[in-house]
Amino acid sequence: MAESRLACRECHYINHADAQACENCGSSSLTEDWAGYVVITHPEESEIAAEMNVNEPGGYALKVR
Repeated sequence: MAESRLACRECHYINHADAQACENCGSSSLTEDWAGYVVITHPEESEIAAEMNVNEPGGYALKVR
C-alpha cells in the first residue's frame, strides 16, 4: 500500500508521509485531507502559480481541508 503524502495547510506543498514540518514553508500544519495535484516547474512563468501564490517549483495540492 502506498504511503499517503501530507499537504501543508499554509502553502499547499505536498510533503512525504513522514514529514513533521513542511519542506517548503516550515509549517507544522500538515494533513492527509487534500484533493487535486498540480506540479509547477517554472512558477515565474505560470498563471496557476501566480493564482496559488507559489514561488517555488514542486507538487502542490489544489484543495486542502
